[in-house]
Amino acid sequence: MTDTTTLGLGPQAGIVARLVAGVPDTGLGDRTPCPAYTVGDLLGHLAGLAVAFRDAARKDLGPTTDTAPGAAAPALSASWRADLPRVLDELAEAWEDPAARTGMTRAGGVDLPGDIAAAVAVDELVIHGWDLARATGQEYVPDQAALRASYGFLLAAAQDESRGGGIFGAVVPVPDDAPLLDRAVGLSGRDPAWTPLTGRGTQP
Repeated sequence: MTDTTTLGLGPQAGIVARLVAGVPDTGLGDRTPCPAYTVGDLLGHLAGLAVAFRDAARKDLGPTTDTAPGAAAPALSASWRADLPRVLDELAEAWEDPAARTGMTRAGGVDLPGDIAAAVAVDELVIHGWDLARATGQEYVPDQAALRASYGFLLAAAQDESRGGGIFGAVVPVPDDAPLLDRAVGLSGRDPAWTPLTGRGTQP
């Protein structure tokens, strides 16, 4: 497992930004592994979470950090191709400050320790990166340190009986010898075999 107290978000944020660049203009209405989200909705969600966890790192608490995870995805801005890479870069930069991982902060309307917020941010980037890649037919090779951290985070959540299983949705069984990305995706409640035409997804 990777210790998220020192893990940088830059490599994984950069991978997600490259996936964003590969989204065709004609694909914003396409399905994603999150049934409630189109590709455009998912991009709006990514923009919103990047801003929220950026501000959580900065301890700049307010409307952006108080929005509940189940709220509707923010509307996708007309300038999303420029805006999303920028806020992803700001997210990664904010978590480079050691102070971001100390003390308490808030994200999704929940108060939590800074190091846990960093772990959640890493997991969001890894799993939603897979969502976006799968929905748009792009190759996806996540940052391996981020992937290990995401898997550890999701495994701990799945084993926490007080959470009732996975934090995204019911865990999808995946063979123990499957690739680590497939196992992380299964723990997030997604079917690693999902495609836009077949398969099942989960709530965002």
